[in-house]
Amino acid sequence: MSRSTKKGPYVDPKLMKKVRVVRQTGSRNVIRTWARASMIMPEMVGLTIAVHDGRRFMPILMTENMVGHRLGEFAPTRTFRGHVGRSDRTTG
Repeated sequence: MSRSTKKGPYVDPKLMKKVRVVRQTGSRNVIRTWARASMIMPEMVGLTIAVHDGRRFMPILMTENMVGHRLGEFAPTRTFRGHVGRSDRTTG
């Protein structure tokens, strides 16, 4: 279920504060965050944000195509190891 348009997009206030500081200073520092539910805003384009996936921080360079999506969409939390191949199956 999506968020109501009346409420507007959700962005963690601490994350938005860090984005504004980096924009004002012009530094190229990576912003680390746990706020996976935050929406990517146009102000974030061009910045590198490291999103926590439950184990480590995954650095993600924000592009125009990502605007409107959530940060968590670009930092998968599960590792797919593949299905068992035909040669690996036991005959029975």
